[in-house]
Amino acid sequence: MRVPFLDLRVTDKDSRQELLDAIGMIFDHGRILLGPEVEAFEERIATYCGTKYAVGVASGSAAIFLAVKSIGIGSGDEIITTALSFIGTANGIALTGAKPIFVDILEDLTIDPKSVERAITSRTKAIMPVHFTGKLCDMPELQALAEKYGIVIIEDAAPAIGASLNGRKAGSFGVAGCISLNPMKILNACGEAGVVVTNDRDVRDRIVALRYNGLINREYCQYVSTNGRIDTLQAAILLKRLNQLEEIIARRREIAAYYRATLADVVEVPTEREGYRDVYYTFTIKTARRDELMSFLGERGIETKIQHPLLMPQHPAYKAMDHGRFPVANHAVKRLLCIPAHEKMTQEQVEYVVSTILTFFGFKRDA
Repeated sequence: MRVPFLDLRVTDKDSRQELLDAIGMIFDHGRILLGPEVEAFEERIATYCGTKYAVGVASGSAAIFLAVKSIGIGSGDEIITTALSFIGTANGIALTGAKPIFVDILEDLTIDPKSVERAITSRTKAIMPVHFTGKLCDMPELQALAEKYGIVIIEDAAPAIGASLNGRKAGSFGVAGCISLNPMKILNACGEAGVVVTNDRDVRDRIVALRYNGLINREYCQYVSTNGRIDTLQAAILLKRLNQLEEIIARRREIAAYYRATLADVVEVPTEREGYRDVYYTFTIKTARRDELMSFLGERGIETKIQHPLLMPQHPAYKAMDHGRFPVANHAVKRLLCIPAHEKMTQEQVEYVVSTILTFFGFKRDA
């Protein structure tokens, strides 16, 4: 049996036709850039995330860059973030001229609030938690730190749309929330896309200008920036796919619950804290035999991923920085393995993944 890590095909006839019809409407009205679908998408996303505003942008990385720049953070400033994330987190900070300050994580792979507090200096302007794997960080603790030290929170919610704490959605806890919508994400475009959500009207207005070369009314350059607009085509696709988002999350959570129930005796599986709803962008297990297991699964048709084999401060682009020590993160990256858990998996595929992992560890499932 073959089990892909993700399946990006559009095989359902009704879904395919719905997307084609949405694209056809763009060809009919001809507003290829910032067409009416963009505004409609922004309104829907803001409502879904529980924020007043949303601004569609070109990617999750663009969302981070534009959000940081919109708050006036730049050269000489510092933003504290996790050591464990996709490099786009650090790049989005560094491209503004600010310095990413990397800190350690908790065992659940989210940023460690105690490490954050130890890293705060007079140059600290913001904390950027990353909701890694689709799990919210400890936002109450981080909000308390932000208030205590007079700094802001900018959420990297790239993989976590729909994740929540006591009903409050990812992206709504900070001054801005940055969400990626690329094809690998839970809500996925057919290309690059992202969105920034916020409750601050001034932040919203600045991002609107910044996403198109810092122009006001498309005529007067107020800020030095780049072109980071979302395509109308991607907004139209995302509008349609938003209708299935909760169903997708429910299926991923169902698979995750099954994995936890069947694999907890052989590998370390993710757990959920009370009040939290994780959305499982990835289902990430830990095992000391990670590389052996990955090879074993691959030989049997099960595709897995390591996200990410290097901590951000270990990349060559950041090797000149004072990296500090990250004992939890350094231990974790040697043991992390993401197994398939996407909504298109059949139950037969899910059970095959479980039985293959149990076989690797010498266990047999009860009949």
